[in-house]
Amino acid sequence: MSEVLVGGIEAGGTKFVCAVGRTDGTIEERMVIPTLHPEETIPKVFEFFKKHEISALGIGSFGPVDINKDSPTYGSITTTPKPGWGNYPFVAVMKEALDVPVGFQTDVNGAALGEMAFGAAKGLDSCLYLTVGTGIGGGAVMSGEIVQGLSHPEMGHILVKRHPEDAYQGACPYHRDCLEGMASGPAIEKRWGKKGAELSGEKEVWELEAYYLAQALVNYILILSPKKIILGGGVMKQPQLFPLVRKNVQTLLNNYVNVSEVAENIENYIVSPGLGDNAGIVGALVLAGKA
Repeated sequence: MSEVLVGGIEAGGTKFVCAVGRTDGTIEERMVIPTLHPEETIPKVFEFFKKHEISALGIGSFGPVDINKDSPTYGSITTTPKPGWGNYPFVAVMKEALDVPVGFQTDVNGAALGEMAFGAAKGLDSCLYLTVGTGIGGGAVMSGEIVQGLSHPEMGHILVKRHPEDAYQGACPYHRDCLEGMASGPAIEKRWGKKGAELSGEKEVWELEAYYLAQALVNYILILSPKKIILGGGVMKQPQLFPLVRKNVQTLLNNYVNVSEVAENIENYIVSPGLGDNAGIVGALVLAGKA
């Protein structure tokens, strides 16, 4: 199977990563283009893939998306505020242009699959992948299967307790002070008046960030009990954040989840992506293999 060329798209709110590679995760060629209006972005995607003979395509997309195969709008991006992309029939458009089977998931579910196949969760049958950047999103794989029900999980929008000294109202247009509203990259910038990258040395910034992220991880641990938690995205490139998050998780759990991975070995339990910035695009190649 790994000799067959497949295509992958990691469709983010800021950029599209397109790649041709193999189902063993090897990337042969890639291209990055900005996520503009579909009429500007999609023709460049077609152009890239039509240079290669691929047997299937995998798409991990920003959302919300319709991943219910029985739904008439399966394969569409749904209620995104991103101009031009609301109700966009992504899978139908790609199938018509390329005439190959298409696997479709959220970008974070794709990244979780990539990390399970070839990254930090390799050899395990469950993991949770959370990206903390322009937005916050999470994907989970349990017993080898992507978690989904009525739709895909929206882990970035869970409710968190506000820090008693945090007066910031929250950046989420839907819920104001949900996790994404309090801990995403834009929330950091709006609260402190500078981008996170410019605040590296400000201890209070990252203690507050860890306060919110740890609450979320505790909820995911209590509900899903994943065997590995992987934190990616631009905000998590601040190395000082990981120890703070781990410490807060242990404090909040207060020894209630009495397993060695959490109590004694948490630095190997809450980790950065083993595939680095390639988790999403490698996951898209895995989706293509499944398709």
